[in-house]
Amino acid sequence: MNEDTGRLEHFIAMLDDEDPSKRWKAAESLGRFMDERAVDPLILALTDEDWRVRQKAAWALGKIGDPRALVPLRRSLMNEREGVKEIIEEALDEIKARGYHPVRSADDR
Repeated sequence: MNEDTGRLEHFIAMLDDEDPSKRWKAAESLGRFMDERAVDPLILALTDEDWRVRQKAAWALGKIGDPRALVPLRRSLMNEREGVKEIIEEALDEIKARGYHPVRSADDR
């Protein structure tokens, strides 16, 4: 295991820490890594009880830019507070700007 992989795994594990400040710092660090291995744990963090963790998870997902985050981010918009919604919308825009365009279904037309 190289040093980056060890650090990545450390921050992923921190997403489960009891302390919300450690969880949101972990989400922020994972966004700076921009490693797609952090996508699934960050998607789970979108349901964290602390709004700051949810906000940083959304920000991090936008920085990583993986299209797997689009649907969970959209779902998170429904019941989220205003400040977090803004970050979710920015994350969605960042992912779309990287050239991901979903296939439209007949229901979307």
